[in-house]
Amino acid sequence: MTTIRKSYTPAFKAQIVQELLKEEQTLTQVASKNGVHPNQLRRWKDAALTAMPAQFEDEDRFQKRLALLEAEHEREKEKLYAEIGRLTTQVNWLKKKYASLGLPTEPVEANQSRRK
Repeated sequence: MTTIRKSYTPAFKAQIVQELLKEEQTLTQVASKNGVHPNQLRRWKDAALTAMPAQFEDEDRFQKRLALLEAEHEREKEKLYAEIGRLTTQVNWLKKKYASLGLPTEPVEANQSRRK
């Protein structure tokens, strides 16, 4: 007769490891409460503690990448604001030139120009 191997979700494992790290109950108590062998709980706890420094390194990399993206965003925003300023200046200059030539400075709708 073969026994079916139990599989646990990562969320369940994380919950159990959190209980172990709180140290409110012994490892054996947590194991019997959740129906998991104490040796398995030790392995999960060791795996979590081993992986934890790498998670913090990922956090540092994420923060550095985020800072680079924010700086790039600011540069792009400044570039676009400068472009808006240049275009506004050009539009104002063109309006003055049109006015000096006696042409209308307000846009004429397409429907009105066809009627005339």
